Amino acid sequence: MSRHAVAPRARAVAALSATAFAIALTFLPSLWPSSVSEPVAAPIIQELKIDGMVEPILAVYIDEGIAAAESRHAQLILITVDTPGGLSASMEDIIQHILASKVPVAVFVAPTGSRAASAGFYILLSADIAAMAPGTHTGAAAPVLSIGGYVPQIDEMLRKKINNDAMAFLRSFSEKRGRNPQLAETAITDARAFTEKEALDGKLIDLIANSPDDLIRQLNGREITRFDGTRTKLSLESAARTPFELSTRQKFLTRIVQPDVFFIMLILGVLGLYTEFTHPGVIAPGVVGGICIILALYAMNFLPVSLAGLLLIALALTFFILEAKYTSHGVLAAGGIVSMLLGALFLIPSPITGGGVSLSVALAATLPFALLVVFLMRLVLRSRKWKPATGKEELLGAEGIAESSLGAGAEGMIRVHGELWRAVSAQPVSAGKPVKVVRVDGLTLSVEPLEPASA
Repeated sequence: MSRHAVAPRARAVAALSATAFAIALTFLPSLWPSSVSEPVAAPIIQELKIDGMVEPILAVYIDEGIAAAESRHAQLILITVDTPGGLSASMEDIIQHILASKVPVAVFVAPTGSRAASAGFYILLSADIAAMAPGTHTGAAAPVLSIGGYVPQIDEMLRKKINNDAMAFLRSFSEKRGRNPQLAETAITDARAFTEKEALDGKLIDLIANSPDDLIRQLNGREITRFDGTRTKLSLESAARTPFELSTRQKFLTRIVQPDVFFIMLILGVLGLYTEFTHPGVIAPGVVGGICIILALYAMNFLPVSLAGLLLIALALTFFILEAKYTSHGVLAAGGIVSMLLGALFLIPSPITGGGVSLSVALAATLPFALLVVFLMRLVLRSRKWKPATGKEELLGAEGIAESSLGAGAEGMIRVHGELWRAVSAQPVSAGKPVKVVRVDGLTLSVEPLEPASA
């Protein structure tokens, strides 16, 4: 083959090689990690809230919030607290998740005027960072044994046992957090409370901040010691604050366990079932009443409901029914109103619930309840006096006309309500004379003359 024939082929091969090299330069960089550093995402701060009584629904919400923060690799979990306390089981569940959290947890008592009392005090001291806003307080963590809504008198040995258990639980995490366990124990033994300055000076909290933004600014770059002993530096520059809200279901259940809502649910349930029992077939009041009663029973699992309060409400219902049946000139109705008001106020006598049912709600529910119960019962009593309008009972006492003469004990025909009936009479009745139905035997009527028989 000549040199001239090989030259074009070599040039074609060189062109193809150059094209393949250019394509490789275009696509190969996408197959290898870029050496240029990508912009780093802003750190995430997951925000949670404890607002109100510490109860199982709130505990589930905190647990879910901590799990969500871990899955999002957040830098910090910020829990804002304002609580009078709550159930010890729910408090312990929250503390266990705070201690086991992979993300540092800061508990902040805020805004001004808030408190972290009783169970809130334990939660505050269990956090990686404990902070309070000016004008807040914490403490008063003495355990309260409540039975049926009342605080029973217990002997000294049992009280020491309960307090020692609470103090050991508090020491188990407060010492590792670098708090002051001796001072913290006085919140249990003496029910002592602390302002934010007293808590800071006593080494119960780490710092005082005016707002969440001020707290984040103070924590940026701060090195903290976790519960397992590892040290972590917080990098919160330009952090993105992400609120974690209660789900719709949790919001609904949280509202149910509020004393005022529980009382209204209880009253609506009783009134609905009472209406259905006194007026069968209405259906709607029975359905609503049944749902309200079940929701009220659900709330009773979490609230320290007093048996005396329930009995007073039941007594009020009895008084209202008797007022409709007997003439008492309003004495029974007044007694029922007083009994129901006292029952509402005694229903949840616990400081944890902020004093229980409010007086305004008790008054707003009692008066309409009294009027409706008395009105419905009077309708029932009045309906019992009505003569039946259908069936054989309708014929009893009805007046008719003899179509033919009725001999004593003989059968004849009478007309009643425009209808012809076979009839018998113990006394003779002439045709065209009025008669009265005294008994119904199948399709035969027993009658008696309205006018004395002629001699």
